[in-house]
Amino acid sequence: MSFVVFFIPVLLAIMVGLGFLQAYLSKREGAVPGLIIPFSFFLLSLMWVLDMHMGGVDAVECLLALILANIPTYIYLAIYFVCREKYRKKNQMDKMNIQDLD
Repeated sequence: MSFVVFFIPVLLAIMVGLGFLQAYLSKREGAVPGLIIPFSFFLLSLMWVLDMHMGGVDAVECLLALILANIPTYIYLAIYFVCREKYRKKNQMDKMNIQDLD
């Protein structure tokens, strides 16, 4: 019981920290740094599901597990697209301001 009480807050803190890191990486100039965390979570879930499948688990259960295991991937991709859209709008405004100066 005490392990669960300790483990859940630590896991939540790690996920929140990764969320802030994801937002920071997504706001960077290049598009690739913001895709590192979602891609890592996708690979981990894919390895987990492939391991399940090799263990003899039904394909439908593996598909369901893949969908559920990728929930963090979906969340981090949503953060990525929201931050990239804000970056794109800011970049367009900067270009318009530079054109107005000319």
